Amino acid sequence: MEIIECVPNFSTADPKVVELILSELKKVKNAYLLDCTFDDYYNRLVVSFVGNRKSVVEVALAMAFKALELIDMRNHKGQHPRIGAVDVVPFIPIRHVSMGTCVELAKKFGKTLSEKGDVPVYLYGEAAVKPERHDLDWIREGEYERLAEMMVRPERKPDFGSASFNPKAGATVAGARKVMTGFNVNLGSGDLKVAKKIAKALHAKKGGLSNVKAMAALIPEKNVTQIGMNISDYEKTPLYRVFELLKLECARYNLPILGAEFCGMAPLKAIIDVAAYYLKIDNLTEDRVLEIAVQNMMGKGGAFE
Repeated sequence: MEIIECVPNFSTADPKVVELILSELKKVKNAYLLDCTFDDYYNRLVVSFVGNRKSVVEVALAMAFKALELIDMRNHKGQHPRIGAVDVVPFIPIRHVSMGTCVELAKKFGKTLSEKGDVPVYLYGEAAVKPERHDLDWIREGEYERLAEMMVRPERKPDFGSASFNPKAGATVAGARKVMTGFNVNLGSGDLKVAKKIAKALHAKKGGLSNVKAMAALIPEKNVTQIGMNISDYEKTPLYRVFELLKLECARYNLPILGAEFCGMAPLKAIIDVAAYYLKIDNLTEDRVLEIAVQNMMGKGGAFE
């Protein structure tokens, strides 16, 4: 059975809007919600669901059209980079499906959303048609506030739709990528300037670790800052290595680490790597996890009589 994950990000934290967007998933057969998170300081909704190649596109489009109906980017403020109401929609191969299939799904989604939703769409990640567009940060340069100016540049023409600015919807980025780890860490200080220095030290393009994107955000109600990170390849850049560098930078500024959280679903192997490192466990692999071993046995036809 093929399994594809889709993780659409929407520019809203309004509970009523969130509920209406999520309700679209319940209407589609063979699609299952895994997780959703939203908060006021990012003003962003991140949804994770799985399905087959038919259901994931159907749900992603239904959610996107509902978001376009309900979200007005002219009123949107948030600390997370974004260019549209339906900001980014990646398709991720999980089981019995290729990256190439996910690329085709991203293109199908993008073309349909552009034509029926009147939204300019860019392709990123493995679906990018130009090398620079592989990078989401390149596409988001200037964010929503400079989108009208950026889109009309010849090198920034959308992959689907015209370069006409849609002030209510903004633009959307669709693509295909590997499973990544979203990891957020809260620091015991409300000093955003210091938090940005720490994020810079972690971010790959700013001198940090490869495969890591990091940003700093303020959580006003708690008077703390958060380092939000995406680790695009947790096998090449393990989570424990990221956390150790973060600890080093926090010590430099005498800041305590209050706690951490995963944003979205956490890959089991990333967690196993952390356990093996900190507990100094030799030869800890997925097949030595009880639940995984049982699942594998059942998948091979094992049963009790």
